[in-house]
Amino acid sequence: MKVLKSLVFIALMSVSGAYAQQPATSGNPIFKGWYADPESAIFNKQYWVYPTYSAPYKEQVFLDAFSSKDLITWKKHEHVLDTSAVKWANKAIWAPAIVEKDKRYYLFFGANDIQSDKETGGIGVAVANRPEGPYKDHIGKPLIDSFHNGAQPIDQFVFKDKDGKYYIIYGGWQHCNIAKLSNDFKSVVPFKDGITYREITPEGYVEGPYMFTRNGKYYFMWSEGGWTGPDYSVAYAIADSPMGPFKRIGKILKQDPKIATGAGHHSVIHNQKKDLWYIVYHRRPLTEKDGNHRETCIDVMSFDENGLIKPVVITTEGVKAQRLD
Repeated sequence: MKVLKSLVFIALMSVSGAYAQQPATSGNPIFKGWYADPESAIFNKQYWVYPTYSAPYKEQVFLDAFSSKDLITWKKHEHVLDTSAVKWANKAIWAPAIVEKDKRYYLFFGANDIQSDKETGGIGVAVANRPEGPYKDHIGKPLIDSFHNGAQPIDQFVFKDKDGKYYIIYGGWQHCNIAKLSNDFKSVVPFKDGITYREITPEGYVEGPYMFTRNGKYYFMWSEGGWTGPDYSVAYAIADSPMGPFKRIGKILKQDPKIATGAGHHSVIHNQKKDLWYIVYHRRPLTEKDGNHRETCIDVMSFDENGLIKPVVITTEGVKAQRLD
């Protein structure tokens, strides 16, 4: 009888929380499937990830999204955007960027992998009333459909500066441009000096730009190496303006041959209330040789006393549970 009472007591105490379990971790990858180029955001006290569906270009005709309240359990939102809503796009929809403005959600994407100005494609914009869509073509044509300063119109990121202005930062083929967006996100408009596409390419840049601010400084990040190779990685620079100049500081994300290869094309989550930083990125499992077999992962990102980003330790555990409410 004493043993039975003890077991009942332990069960009751566990339910009450007296026997706290170890914090859950996300694990890596954070959701199933071949997904790459993850764009992360926080909307309505939830974490969101918008990745590329990693497949051959002719199959890459839609985007899924994933949401979570705690970084642990992720809900899949299928086909938030597909080519049925974008008449000019027919393949290679990838590397989405997401921003909320005036209670609407704008999803920027690359499509068709154009190789010259003679082809149809480039960077498009879709819009929805909810983070999970469905998203519809916002313009009816690409926002950027030509090569400027040698930059292939792909891998876009939308940055909101402290003055409320929005910029699009983009580019493949080892060139990166920044351009100012119009208020309605239907065009790019010239800077005061008359230049529309300003090149800000740092040393080592290949693709996948990302920007955020911290303590008044502009952190510019990008991917280096070939996306199908093991040495795909992320480097960064710091400047006093989104226009730079950006001098390369070094790599902060790269492969660990014991865990995964090709760690790159990332985004950043900042829990402002608790000042916690996370890097969301893709990598290739050691068992995979197919270039499209990439998974979306998350790990902690931190800074030293001088504001420099510490090298990220990629893990199989991922991160601890963290709610926004």
